[in-house]
Amino acid sequence: MPHMDLDQRFPALSDLRRRAQRRLPRFVWEYLDSGTGVEATKQRNRRALDRIGFVPSVLHGPLECDVSTLWLGASLPLPVGMAPIGMSGLIWPDAEGHLARAAREAGIPYCLSTVASQSPEDLAPHVGDQAWFQLYPPKDPDIRQDMLARAKSAGFGTLVLTLDVPVASRRERQTRSGLTQPPRLTPRLLAQIATCPAWATGMARRGMPRMRTLDTYTTSPMMSRSSTAHIGYLLRTSPDWDYVTWLRDNWDGPLVAKGVLRPEDATRLEQIGCDALWVSNHAGRQFDAAPATIEALTQIRAATDLPLILDSGVETGLDILRAFALGADLVMMGRGFHFALAALGPRGPAHLIDVLKKDLFANMGQLGVATLPEVRQAPRFELD
Repeated sequence: MPHMDLDQRFPALSDLRRRAQRRLPRFVWEYLDSGTGVEATKQRNRRALDRIGFVPSVLHGPLECDVSTLWLGASLPLPVGMAPIGMSGLIWPDAEGHLARAAREAGIPYCLSTVASQSPEDLAPHVGDQAWFQLYPPKDPDIRQDMLARAKSAGFGTLVLTLDVPVASRRERQTRSGLTQPPRLTPRLLAQIATCPAWATGMARRGMPRMRTLDTYTTSPMMSRSSTAHIGYLLRTSPDWDYVTWLRDNWDGPLVAKGVLRPEDATRLEQIGCDALWVSNHAGRQFDAAPATIEALTQIRAATDLPLILDSGVETGLDILRAFALGADLVMMGRGFHFALAALGPRGPAHLIDVLKKDLFANMGQLGVATLPEVRQAPRFELD
């Protein structure tokens, strides 16, 4: 499919999302798209972003817009990165490899989950300078130390500690779909797979995914568990403040705390020595009464001078500008890049990057701003 064809057929993430849904078995789609509870937090993320309006500017003449951003001393060509999703390889064959290579080509961050279907060693040949490793905190200190060493030696220079998954979430839509962990190909699931030949062919070549980072530490048969409580829960703990301090003392590189929604937590994490904070409600997948991240961002920006990341609900270049206007320094997208991959295969992530870049240029032109920091001075108002 020629590039112009992609632009005409899939000019927005919503187009990629619709095609992804058609190409994925239902149980895979529910895994990717679902939230928890009645999905109020997931919907709240979108509504809160939509409420942020800007007053356009006129007579500013031609603009040379610069969409780069400074992140922990590095200049990134785009203000967006790829957020981690566990078991990405279930969503599309070799998902982690495709995403890591696309991120390297674009010069943007790629974050690999502890519970991904490929290990840091698998991805070492494919990652760029902005390779991040998301740590689901292991309880055992020896496993913890070994996991950090593996990530570092594989080229993952930034460590992201996930704070907002102390227990398994419900994700009722996912449970109703029939997905188990590890995935078991029941007649019900096989019937869904039969309608998705591209996904099925890729999986037949690679085999059903498993959590390869954890293979090193799990030699006994998988214990029975719910569809959302995967093997990672057997190894990890709910971290406390001492855990963060230990990581700060034992990780030689940037440390990012992910899942921050309270300003007092932001202040304390800065005091401990975190290098950046990630404002996130896990895209509505963990707790259904959480605030929208864009609403929490303003208070956290006031509470800390650390660089801030925002995720959850972001779909467009305009959303990225909304996040920067309220104090973000970088935006991460998880579902969006997986929608793109499922819709178009390996070409999907690069196409979404192009879509986001064009949307940034278009909206910055309307606002009369040439750089991302300038959007913080653009007049705003609240939409109904």
